[in-house]
Parts: sequence; structure tokens; C-alpha cells
Amino acid sequence: MAQTQSLSYTLVITGAPYASQAPQTALGFASALVQAGHRIDRIFLYGDGVHLASALSCAPSDEINWTQAWSGFLSENGIPAIVCVASALRRGVLDETEQKRYGKMASNLVSPFEIAGLGEWIDSLKRSSRTLYFNAAD
Repeated sequence: MAQTQSLSYTLVITGAPYASQAPQTALGFASALVQAGHRIDRIFLYGDGVHLASALSCAPSDEINWTQAWSGFLSENGIPAIVCVASALRRGVLDETEQKRYGKMASNLVSPFEIAGLGEWIDSLKRSSRTLYFNAAD
């Protein structure tokens, strides 16, 4: 039986949960990668994908809470997840640092997501064997 070469991946999610299938599809793919023995270098949320990291989204009781599902998956597997700072600020997703910087009443970024710039994404592109994008359908 031939052995499969282990690859490393960066996943970029640009679609919002409940408005697209991007986060759901990306989580299924990420789970399959981990089960197959591949490494995920980083998850990067960009555009409307940053809504996935908001503690203020509430799923109806009969639906999956994609924010909790992603947070658990990332924590269990030690995978870093970056939220684009420009996209986050435009959409009201703030960590404590940005909350204080802009004088807002609260922060709402879910752990283990972190806010950072595009430099983190570029770093991942250089390190990963593959980069996949999960976009909202037009």
C-alpha cells in the first residue's frame, strides 16, 4: 500500500456563516485533512468570513452553531486562526485591543481566533503546500 505524502494547508474563508456554505464546507474539509494526517498551518478569515469569529451570532436551537464548532475544532487541533483586521473592523468584530483603540463598549472576538493583518496570510502562503479558498456563492 502506497503512503500518502503529508501536506500543509492554509484555508481562507470569505463567506459568512448562515449566509453561505463556506464555513461549513471548510470545516468538513479541515476535519478530513486532519484525519488524513495532513497539517493545517492556519485558517484565515477575510471579508464576510470574519462573522464566523463573532461571539454575538446566535444559531437557532435546531441549527449548528458554526462559531462554536469552529472554535472547538481549532482548539482541539491547535490550529491558529487569524481574522483580517480591516475586514473585522468594518464588520464590528473586535478583540479587546481594538475595542480600547476605538473606544467601543465591548469586544466580541471568540477564542482562539486572533485579529491580525494580511502579513499573517502572506506568511502562511509561503509556508503551506496548498492554499484553498472557501467563498460565498455569487
